[in-house]
Amino acid sequence: MRTFVWTGEDEPRIEIARVEVDGATLRAEGTQIGIAYELRYALDAGTLRLEVMGGRSRVVEPEDADFVDLGFSPLTNTLPIRAHELHQGGVPRDYVMALVDVPALELVRSEQRYEPFAPGLVRFRSGDFSAMLELDDDGFVVRYPGLAVRAFPATA
Repeated sequence: MRTFVWTGEDEPRIEIARVEVDGATLRAEGTQIGIAYELRYALDAGTLRLEVMGGRSRVVEPEDADFVDLGFSPLTNTLPIRAHELHQGGVPRDYVMALVDVPALELVRSEQRYEPFAPGLVRFRSGDFSAMLELDDDGFVVRYPGLAVRAFPATA
């Protein structure tokens, strides 16, 4: 079990995730705290269970999407990256994501492209938005410019 902590770059926010990796399978439990919300989640076998504290809960299945994507979460960007080892190189890949808007928990379809740029660097694109994701050797996000930076484990 590994623990990751990301802090917001764009606004006060923190995400703490406890992650278990077994081959290609990633399971996680975490908490994301923003200015006006606290969200708890569990990710297992592609299913994302969500609960906004004091409010709504939701279960998101990928269904016709490739992966689930939790808004403001660097962890869920790791799913397609690790699935195809994009942090180590390869060819650009397009995905359809089941994106959960936070904190409303509304589900939207999101077309995303991940382009390996160099070892540890993958360009993320969605519509007109683009960001160069910095990754560790295992494909976990270290920095998502404008969104989050990993505070723990610290990186050199």
